[in-house]
Amino acid sequence: MAKQSDISRRHMLAMSAAGLAVGGSRASAQTAKRIEKFAPELDSIIATSEPIEELASGTGGTMGPTEGPLWWKEGGYLLYSDIHNNRQMKYVPGQGASVAREPVNRTNGLTRDLQGRLVGCERVTRRITRREADGSITVISGSFQGKQLNIPNDVIVKSDGAIYFTDPLNAMPEQWDIGFPGVYRVSADLGTMTLLANDFVFPNGLAFSPDESVMYITDFRRGLIRAFDVLPNGLLAKQTDRVFADLRGPEPGGPDGLKVDVAGNVYCGGSGGIYILDPKGKKLGRIVHGRPETTNIAFGGDDWKTLYYTNWNYVGAVKVKIAGVPVPVAKKG
Repeated sequence: MAKQSDISRRHMLAMSAAGLAVGGSRASAQTAKRIEKFAPELDSIIATSEPIEELASGTGGTMGPTEGPLWWKEGGYLLYSDIHNNRQMKYVPGQGASVAREPVNRTNGLTRDLQGRLVGCERVTRRITRREADGSITVISGSFQGKQLNIPNDVIVKSDGAIYFTDPLNAMPEQWDIGFPGVYRVSADLGTMTLLANDFVFPNGLAFSPDESVMYITDFRRGLIRAFDVLPNGLLAKQTDRVFADLRGPEPGGPDGLKVDVAGNVYCGGSGGIYILDPKGKKLGRIVHGRPETTNIAFGGDDWKTLYYTNWNYVGAVKVKIAGVPVPVAKKG
């Protein structure tokens, strides 16, 4: 169980973030929803006339936003995190949202492993866990080199079963914390944990290119998406570290969670909305959903052509023309 001081500092951090979000909301309250085209290539990805829908609200708050959208194809629903209320929600198209599970240790990012098991980032217990078929919990990681993780944020699984996650630095580190922001890899057998990078200000979302040759990681505080080539052993070639995109701008919003479609296009929140970028980082367009923050996104639907997004207190969606990379990803080889 997390110590009270740990929960208190999380509350302070969340209150600060909520204040920024509310202030930004006022500034952009009159922003009309729209899809902006920056380059003609956008036409093959999304129509500028496509409606942007608000699907479910009533989530998020001072203890954390709506987060972690994950399409559960077998059930035909979207699972997502309501961090503030310490629960996971389920949205069924045409039916609405309901509570799927609670309490859940204020889970943030969610994904599925190769066997389809739910993998999540727990904020209260500060660990990465896996929910087994019988409902029991397996701890994937809760510490590194004897020190407790900071506050795990987002998680993905590679086609070889390895688990990758981000662990930003706490606002007020304490002696049992690792003390630096990190990006980690845990082997499929859970036997080896490797620190991949520790030079991010606030590592947040992460995703692979469709062929898994490149990993994209958002550096939220800097407003950047960084890209790394992936080595055959699953580690990152640090010398290939490069800025894939700068998503800063005059409007509120920064790069949080991100996803990739089967053609290699990258989707990520940034200043003023959700940016769509080609595999080289060229900005093709922007989905302006009328809120200053985009906390995370996910592809879903029977054809994986619905782009779901979360912001501070609701879930929305827009249709696209190219399918997203499915979750769980298919095992290769």
